[in-house]
Amino acid sequence: MIDNYEHYITKNIKAFYKRRLFSPIVYIILLTVLWFAFSLGDILSPIHIDDSVSFEAAYKDSDRYVKTTLKKLYFTGYTMKDGNDIKGYYYYCMRDKHCSIVLLAPSTCEEGLPSIDKLTVVGKIVKGKGTYTQFVNKLSKDLSWDSKGLSDTITGYYLNEPEYHLKTTIFMFVFYFGTLIYAVISLIFYILCIRFPVLAPACQNLVVFGNPHKLLAEAEEELATLPQLATEDMFITEHYFIMTSPYGNAIVPIKEILWIYKYSTLHKILWYHFSISYTLHISANKHLYIHCPKNTKSDIDGIIDYLAEANHDILVGFSEENRLKVQAVQGKPLHVERLLAWKKKKK
Repeated sequence: MIDNYEHYITKNIKAFYKRRLFSPIVYIILLTVLWFAFSLGDILSPIHIDDSVSFEAAYKDSDRYVKTTLKKLYFTGYTMKDGNDIKGYYYYCMRDKHCSIVLLAPSTCEEGLPSIDKLTVVGKIVKGKGTYTQFVNKLSKDLSWDSKGLSDTITGYYLNEPEYHLKTTIFMFVFYFGTLIYAVISLIFYILCIRFPVLAPACQNLVVFGNPHKLLAEAEEELATLPQLATEDMFITEHYFIMTSPYGNAIVPIKEILWIYKYSTLHKILWYHFSISYTLHISANKHLYIHCPKNTKSDIDGIIDYLAEANHDILVGFSEENRLKVQAVQGKPLHVERLLAWKKKKK
């Protein structure tokens, strides 16, 4: 028995999924940092503040996204535009004994109602600058005040309702939590495959041919005793073709293989051709398809020749005739085959 190949398949399955742990872990950490750095929790669930809390105080407490009830709102006569479109209408009201400015969405204020008695609104508290400063300057001229005097009277922070984009927020959180759930599920799956290699797809694909545990054990035993043909990442034993590459793992009973062929890929930078790699394609019964990428021509030719000798029913080479023959042999779709196999196994 060669120690080098003992439990070789399970070791490579574990190594494959250990390498894949990096991406979901980094992504989960990134999403966690973004959650706290941009106060995403406040966007998802805005803080409720009453009229005794000024916008400035809420802003300094990092409560940027808030829900509040406003009373006695009056239209200033000014709007905020985005190109030719009106983005919002400036209103003022008394809050915490100070005059506060609120930018309301056109739909909320019915495109500029003169006054609003009471309104509950969700928005983002913004520190006044840019267009807000221009608005204050224009308003001060209307009131025959200087801009500094008006700035001392009204707060430098205002509530911007259009800034709380509901549709954009929903889309952002669907994407955020959707990708987070996917990353967590992937991480859990990779850990399970490391702990229990038989759960990996390379082994579970064997369910259509028999018990994955038994077939994996048999393939491991045959590989450990000495493969009949071995390349860098492909092996042939008495009954199995085995792949253990950085791109994936696969186990296929030789008697189940229907068709084998190679596909070449030319690698180039601009006009310079620097290498050619070859991919071995294997089609087996029960719609099992295996791709072995980035191998040398000699390795793949050796594998094809040996498999063709081991199973004379295997079709060799790509052609439309071979494709149609395989298509005629294939039965139900793979997911149906697996379902029936699991059902039969439970009985």
